[in-house]
Amino acid sequence: MNIDFAAVLVVLTGLTGGIWLLDALVLAPRRARVQVAGEASLAPVAAKLPWYVDLSKSFFPVILAVLALRSFVVEPFRIPSESMVPTLLKGDFILVNKFAYGLRLPVLNTKVIGNGQPQRGDVVVFRYPPDPAVAYIKRVVGLPGDRLVYRDGRLSINGQPVPLTPLPADPTAPGYQPFKEQLGATEHQIQMLAGSHRGLIGFWPDIQPRRELDGTMSWEYQVPAGHYFMMGDNRDNSSDSRVWGPLPEENLIGRAFFIWMNWDCITFRGQCGRIGDDIK
Repeated sequence: MNIDFAAVLVVLTGLTGGIWLLDALVLAPRRARVQVAGEASLAPVAAKLPWYVDLSKSFFPVILAVLALRSFVVEPFRIPSESMVPTLLKGDFILVNKFAYGLRLPVLNTKVIGNGQPQRGDVVVFRYPPDPAVAYIKRVVGLPGDRLVYRDGRLSINGQPVPLTPLPADPTAPGYQPFKEQLGATEHQIQMLAGSHRGLIGFWPDIQPRRELDGTMSWEYQVPAGHYFMMGDNRDNSSDSRVWGPLPEENLIGRAFFIWMNWDCITFRGQCGRIGDDIK
């Protein structure tokens, strides 16, 4: 079961804030009147603060601060899969800039302030289109209106091949070939399966893959207005826009920018050197 943490925070903020307001407007004056009446009758009555009021006054500022920080500034996420290897590893804890693409109201996800749009190469956290309660992370490959062509692992955008440079094989990832890719101003690493297994993933119905005469897989797609085409850096092991379609703009959450912890480091299995790395 996926818990909507933003909705929980909104409910708790409303509940504790409402009790605080109720106390300020109704309960506190009532306690004051009881106190005055007790003093007048020479039988003082202690105006005891109800436990739920005391609890709400203690927690409301904290919950409100967490809600504001998480909704409008930064939000932490944990990487759950290997779809963004080698850029992000399973178990990485990252921070997401919630202000990068405009401010949105929590739960409603309505944009209230525009502040830029995703650029090619951005690593973005978003609400998964088939199930918006789930957060996904992928890289922006195609912008609205882009014409994409993909053949044997080589991507072209609007007729221009994306620069792709082979890198030395990584002995810790047998069967994969690493590459350096340049998407817009962003230079980053990706990896693909070696040989004929490349590109053998499921496809969204609007993307019609075909097998070329040389046996390689290819497809073409034009990104519709108001949408983005997302792909994982682990190109042959990623459920992305090739599988579930383009990402609607309203599903954006923010841009991933920083690795602050890794689970393997916490459990003393290495990867501590990733802490503090920028996400490119």
